[in-house]
Amino acid sequence: MEELYPGAADRLSAYAELLATEGTLRGLIGPREVPRLWDRHLLNCAVLERLIPEQSSVADVGTGAGLPGIVLALVRPDLHVALVEPLLRRTTFLEEAVQQLGCDNAEVVRARAEDLPPASFDVVTSRAVAPLGKLAGWCLPLCAEGGLMLAMKGSSAEAELAGAERELTALGAEVWHVHQLGVDELAQPTTVVSIVAGRAARGPRHTKRGR
Repeated sequence: MEELYPGAADRLSAYAELLATEGTLRGLIGPREVPRLWDRHLLNCAVLERLIPEQSSVADVGTGAGLPGIVLALVRPDLHVALVEPLLRRTTFLEEAVQQLGCDNAEVVRARAEDLPPASFDVVTSRAVAPLGKLAGWCLPLCAEGGLMLAMKGSSAEAELAGAERELTALGAEVWHVHQLGVDELAQPTTVVSIVAGRAARGPRHTKRGR
């Protein structure tokens, strides 16, 4: 980590400690994940920054314990990151983490993606939130025209993308691609689906379901 992001190494280490202690106690990180926090979570999320243009406003939808949102804010001080999460116990942890880490370029937003103003962000990220078709319905409307939706996915990314093409077209997506990041640096590269938002994604969204 120090070799990849030397300027952020200390605060990333502090964040890892928070995840391993308070994050585990509050049920945000499973105990089995603690030994692999760096490889499976922090480094895995950090390389996502390679797809994000400079000075971007970023919404991390369903951020949970702050992955990848807090990591992106730490390794890229030029970004402004909104940590979007509806659950109170998670936003409480996020507020504490942002304050303790001195993460001035991140803010916690307790909300569902559907409740946020459309076309408000340059980039919308997510990690293990929902199947791609449903996820696009939440994330693409938040992107400004020409903005990017970046969905961190697993080995089924290609199949998910093929199965979601109808939904993406209906939402006005113009270009989509599967990226493998950190191939030469990580034990397990990060798989990301990038989708460019078109004009249609800025229009009225589907009626929200009652929850």
